[in-house]
Amino acid sequence: MKPRKDGKVHNRRFCLTLDLKDDPKLIAEYKKHHEKIWPEITKSIQDAGIIDLEIYLLGTRMFMIMEVDDSFSFEAKNEADRNNPKVQEWEQIMWKFQQSLAQSRPGEKWILMARIFKLEPGS
Repeated sequence: MKPRKDGKVHNRRFCLTLDLKDDPKLIAEYKKHHEKIWPEITKSIQDAGIIDLEIYLLGTRMFMIMEVDDSFSFEAKNEADRNNPKVQEWEQIMWKFQQSLAQSRPGEKWILMARIFKLEPGS
């Protein structure tokens, strides 16, 4: 997490997961799309208060790490995405490659993960 000017850390971190369809050609195409994200998508991410975002892949399982500032909320990001035609277009394309997890609610993609361990300094 990054310190503020006053030296305090204010970022929050969220970890989410989602699966890709088990098809090597689709996975390769998905990775290709992420080599050059549309500028409207990166702008929508940054405008939501997301400071840093990484996606990792193992087989078909994806893992996303987001660091967000104090202005971020999932509700506001979801609302902004619903009202952004370019984000909707991107999501429609990405859904060709993605598949819901068993725990997903209808229409839900990325699922928030619960942290079960954190190494504390001096532990």
